[in-house]
Amino acid sequence: MAEYCLKVAGLKRYLPFVDINEELAFASFVVISDTELVSAAAPLLAEKIGSCEALVTAEAKGIALAYEISKQLGLKEFVVARKSEKSYMKDTLMVPVKSITTATQQHLYLDGRDIDKIKGKKVCLLDDVVSTGDSLAALEQLVVKAGGTVEKKAAVLAEGEAANRKDLIFLKKLPLFKKKEDGTYEEME
Repeated sequence: MAEYCLKVAGLKRYLPFVDINEELAFASFVVISDTELVSAAAPLLAEKIGSCEALVTAEAKGIALAYEISKQLGLKEFVVARKSEKSYMKDTLMVPVKSITTATQQHLYLDGRDIDKIKGKKVCLLDDVVSTGDSLAALEQLVVKAGGTVEKKAAVLAEGEAANRKDLIFLKKLPLFKKKEDGTYEEME
């Protein structure tokens, strides 16, 4: 298998493999610039999410999806946790995060104005793919620090063991892959 054929929200996408180590790989799903897929997946996810008072995603791949889902849910805005602290940000909150797709530890930041949008609210966390759950856990820590209550967690795809989570709303399972000696990949069960 040279790439993985993903079928989700009535569409097909061919995903390249990215090695995690010498034996394991994932299929790289990037939704941020895929207008067709965002438009197809957002109403399906919004229906599964139902109501919430605030929608929070991490920079950057979930932004387009959060925009479309916030429209579907009738929310006037959504909150983006930034991966760097900007000069305009005041009274920020920060939590560390290590993602499967990032080589080094990063941080997520909320601006004081965004904290006010979350405080006392029932929040849905949103991501494109949940794999190890580390990014989602960092988002949850940030929301709790901001005084919000995480009621729902949603993603387009749940990768590997994440598909077994009972607290995750998702559209499709994305498998992990074993790298074979000949350089090809096979789906892991």
